[in-house]
Amino acid sequence: MAEYVNVAVDAMGGDNAPAEVVKGAVEAIQEDKRVKVFLVGREPAIRAELQKYTFRPEQLEVVHAEEVIEMAEPPVMAIRKKKDSSIVKAMYMVKNGECDAFVSAGSTGAVLVGGQIIVGRIKGVERPPLAPLIPTMDGVSLLIDCGANVDARPSHLVQFAKMGSVYMENVMGVKNPRVAIVNIGAEEEKGNALVKETFPLLKNCPDINFTGSIEARDIPNGAADVIVCEAFVGNVILKMYEGVGGALIKKVKSGMMSSLRSKIGALLVKPALKQTLKSFDTEQYGGAPLLGLNGLVVKTHGSSKAVEIKNSILQCITFKEQEINEKIKEKIVAEDQIKE
Repeated sequence: MAEYVNVAVDAMGGDNAPAEVVKGAVEAIQEDKRVKVFLVGREPAIRAELQKYTFRPEQLEVVHAEEVIEMAEPPVMAIRKKKDSSIVKAMYMVKNGECDAFVSAGSTGAVLVGGQIIVGRIKGVERPPLAPLIPTMDGVSLLIDCGANVDARPSHLVQFAKMGSVYMENVMGVKNPRVAIVNIGAEEEKGNALVKETFPLLKNCPDINFTGSIEARDIPNGAADVIVCEAFVGNVILKMYEGVGGALIKKVKSGMMSSLRSKIGALLVKPALKQTLKSFDTEQYGGAPLLGLNGLVVKTHGSSKAVEIKNSILQCITFKEQEINEKIKEKIVAEDQIKE
């Protein structure tokens, strides 16, 4: 029998845990026989949810962890003190080689801190970035970084570009992905000090396809495959993206229900519209990988429902099978050798 891709899932993390997390995990193993899920958390609560479903038992295990790291807790203290928490216990499973990946909808701070302290960075990686896929007119783009490093340096952004290129090429199948840096204009001389310093470094980087600056309004049009920025800017872009997307969907739906004529029209366009709106739903693309660690760590939204948990688990399969970490190591090691 083929070896499983083993994924540790924080069953207690997020607004809808454990019900939606367990449901997403079951849906993932029902959809793909290559993955085995380890649900980590309070066993009685997890078992109670599992009773609702039928699944292949060899594809799922429950690992008891008594403690839960809450959203408001200081991340560093929580990781150090709550050794029997679902986040810490699951991350040690990745560190010790029992699992290939970790998925959580829990505290972002705890996941970021735990990723660096417990799982650890790949040698040569200065800062691991959070990199979600965001929907565009042409498909998806990778936004890197969206929340891990709010005070990044130019060398960090160059590494983000390299790691993002590896991810898009090997996980998403985009050949020679276009890399752009977020800016307030297309001209090279524009931007803050960080962008101005980083631009020539990216421009002279031989192993990425750097296309220059990208303004925020061009991101939804799919003008770049890898969108590079520091985390403050990236997080603002991501939250604005999600907010505008949600507001537009509500506006469209309310407009279609405003009169008898619009309701009739809505019935005619409903199948096509549903498919279009689905492509702009961030839940369809899973969570944000924290790239550059010794194992895969994926952070999903705190409000994640089963579909996002499922897709986050399934994306771990491609990550493992395409040996993304090994390819990132090659890029970073090559970079270090050039410096030497």
